[in-house]
Amino acid sequence: MATAHSQFGDESQETRAEMANETSTQTHHVEDVEIQEWLESLDSVLEASGPDVAREILERLRAHATVNGIDLPFTANTPYTNTIPLRLEPLFPGDQELERRIKSLIRWNALAMVVRANREEHNIGGHISTFASAATLYEIGFNHFWRGRSEAFEGDTIYFQGHAAPGMYARAFMEGRLSKEKLENFRRELTSGNFRPFRWA
Repeated sequence: MATAHSQFGDESQETRAEMANETSTQTHHVEDVEIQEWLESLDSVLEASGPDVAREILERLRAHATVNGIDLPFTANTPYTNTIPLRLEPLFPGDQELERRIKSLIRWNALAMVVRANREEHNIGGHISTFASAATLYEIGFNHFWRGRSEAFEGDTIYFQGHAAPGMYARAFMEGRLSKEKLENFRRELTSGNFRPFRWA
């Protein structure tokens, strides 16, 4: 009888544990519809009263949750969030398709320059990925932010990471400021001539 009672008792504990777990899951589960209602409420506040009121409500909710013993998670790492609301974003000032094509040609020329140099002199490298991974950032800067020299302005002074030099040379080539012959000197010590693209790594 003692053995039978022990087995029955174990089964009851397992059953109660499963029921408690199911109840806990049901209690803490939030339906998507309910979350959507909260989000729509926040959108309504933003539209009717603006971001300042919405911010105050969220701060008070956080304080209220803390007072009631709710531990809100903290992390110093946050997901990327555009600091400009979508409704305030201006239209792109340029031709995105044209700029994308130009960027692709520059990236290709940078790659070709490095590959050709390594065929002539093995293992000199070229850091292809440094420019390729940041090409969009560079092109946005060149096309829309950095100012060139003019009669009234000396031009912006910009330091480019040396390993990204192939991209800068490739862009200068497309603009007609560097010749094909000068690009072929990439990473080579010259005994003559006045142009020696980035040699040291």
